[in-house]
Amino acid sequence: MSRLRFLTAGESHGPSLSAILEGVPAGLALAASEIDADLARRQGRVAGADPYRGASARMRMEQDRAEITSGVLAGETTGAPIAIRIENADHANWKGRAIEPMTVPRPGHADLTGAIKYGYDDLRFSLERASARETAARVAVGAVCRKLLGVFGIRVGSHVVRVGTVAADVDRLSPAERIEAAERSPFRCADPVAEAAMAAFIDAVMRDGDTAGGVFEVIALGVPAGLGSYAHWDRRLSTQLAAALVGIPAITGVEIGHGFDDATRTGTAVHHGFAPGDAGDVVRRGPEPAGLEGGITTGAPLVIRAAMKPLATIISPRDSVDLATGRAAKTEYQRSDYCAVPRAAVVGEAMTAIVLADALVEKLGGDSLAEMLPRASALRQARFDDLHMRSGARVLWP
Repeated sequence: MSRLRFLTAGESHGPSLSAILEGVPAGLALAASEIDADLARRQGRVAGADPYRGASARMRMEQDRAEITSGVLAGETTGAPIAIRIENADHANWKGRAIEPMTVPRPGHADLTGAIKYGYDDLRFSLERASARETAARVAVGAVCRKLLGVFGIRVGSHVVRVGTVAADVDRLSPAERIEAAERSPFRCADPVAEAAMAAFIDAVMRDGDTAGGVFEVIALGVPAGLGSYAHWDRRLSTQLAAALVGIPAITGVEIGHGFDDATRTGTAVHHGFAPGDAGDVVRRGPEPAGLEGGITTGAPLVIRAAMKPLATIISPRDSVDLATGRAAKTEYQRSDYCAVPRAAVVGEAMTAIVLADALVEKLGGDSLAEMLPRASALRQARFDDLHMRSGARVLWP
């Protein structure tokens, strides 16, 4: 069972979003302003910049701020559940309004499937909770986990790899250089040439009243070896990371490292040999396999990629059916982004941080940082010669 658990609540146009995070150890210094920093990154408001290119008008309307209502006293976590509230500024524009029921489902959304599952006669009930607005609460939870990981020297970042047909060339950059360059970019792209082409691509999509998808990469640095397990399918860290990322709205594919490209290569081209290192450790003779083997971290940078489909809310009306009459109908436009890949990348960071923080707490144990820190030091000092492998040992089956 996971040591860290979280829940979010709230609707897109409700009064607020809420999150409860359980399992954070006591003694972690935490301020709401640290959560606000990641909420701003999700909106593209870093250093006062405008929201990401292709973002909806709501990104200018909302000024997300976190309010910590429990679990933190005198600036430190207590070990109790942490509750966070984020106000929805747009709620004031909807409060008390009489709104006609929405009965025409939009292809690609949860409108129709939600109505089938829950028996809704107003599709807004699906829309409100399925909206990506909820990811602000996940980013808030991820910010707390990011702060915990930082105490142990773990850093999580992201960058945009592709938008539509435009791909970034980042192979020349190290994982650390990629995320550092992305933080300086108004579109979270580490390749300036590709960024300009992405901007032009999105401008053309906006002129056409269409939407664009893409691919982002999440990178975790400083992750110690030994997190996760191969003992059960659901304990594999690869399983948990893939589930966490594909659970983000509009994410339709996840790969560990260059998983899909590796599928086109031979085994000898992908799996590189080991060799003894100078420090008593084990080194690899070729590139690391994205920081995971057998569902367990290797100690190398963790690299995950996620594909985001073009957003399903399109200005151009789509063919549909009015569920109230059973007749053919056209969809009505609901406010949305044209391209949300940079925002989704920050959400991907949050979900990755949550999974890694849970794995770290599980590995180290302890109810406070004072208990965990000495164990973390011992974990990082483990060497190849500490494995105590005995020559000639045999397995005897019962």
